[in-house]
Amino acid sequence: MTEKYVVRTGLLLKSILCAVVFCAVSSLAAAQERTGWSTQVDALTVFQGDTDLSKGGSFSASRTFVRGSAIYGLDNDASVGFSASFGVFDYDFGDAVQRPWDDVQDIRISIPTRFRASETATVFLSPQVRWDYESGADKSDSTTYGIFGGVAWKISDSLTIGPAFGAYSQLEESGADFFPALLVDWDINERWNLNTGAGLGATGGPGLTLGYKLSDTSQLSLSARSESVRFRLDDTGLAPNGVGEDESIPVVISYQYNPNPGMSFSAFVGAEFDGRLRLDDASGNQISSQSYDTAPLGGLAVRFRF
Repeated sequence: MTEKYVVRTGLLLKSILCAVVFCAVSSLAAAQERTGWSTQVDALTVFQGDTDLSKGGSFSASRTFVRGSAIYGLDNDASVGFSASFGVFDYDFGDAVQRPWDDVQDIRISIPTRFRASETATVFLSPQVRWDYESGADKSDSTTYGIFGGVAWKISDSLTIGPAFGAYSQLEESGADFFPALLVDWDINERWNLNTGAGLGATGGPGLTLGYKLSDTSQLSLSARSESVRFRLDDTGLAPNGVGEDESIPVVISYQYNPNPGMSFSAFVGAEFDGRLRLDDASGNQISSQSYDTAPLGGLAVRFRF
């Protein structure tokens, strides 16, 4: 099969691969300035309401993720850590005679690292390995590898910004996915913040988030991102040993409550736009692609730091 390279631009990162990468590097490591170990546990559950498919039928879905991270803080604001997560995508295609796939599992392991390059610049690097597969599929055929990295400059006490990139293998043997990104953390004023960090969404991945601080313990946010998940299919169904893909642009409004620095509880509602389901055969040839209508979604998230 001919090599395939995909370039993706813009503030909305196109892959939820970065969900573990950037969140573990920035939200945990940046939050702790002391040396020694810091740990974090996150959990997220999302329900996507029933939505119609362009070629007939409908589907709904629920998603659940649990992630654990441990970061060791070194001198000079450097850190290295380990992060692992497990997720399940539960699809319900109702009375459809031919279901494109059933439940999908997602496992990720990464080693987030950061260090200072200068007084104002910080480098972020995180290699990652990931398994995405339909229940019953061969795990060994569902492995992808990659790295997310970047450098952010502290321009002022209110603005940190810098370029980043992602490079990931694909489930097709010779496929590759490269994309540039932009890291931003901007305190517009005492209440407003704009960032590309760990905003809430359908999978908790990074995107563009505008937050408004209601009080010392609560915040409202508007988040958007472009998401795509590809997974290996089992040896039955419409595309035996092929690849399935679900992509969309979720936009959500969330309320976050932080009773203390070690706890965070969030609830969010919104919708998924420009959704599409795709099936490729085992050789990487597209055999089916259909869009789906705007889908309502809502969910809950919790975070504990120790």
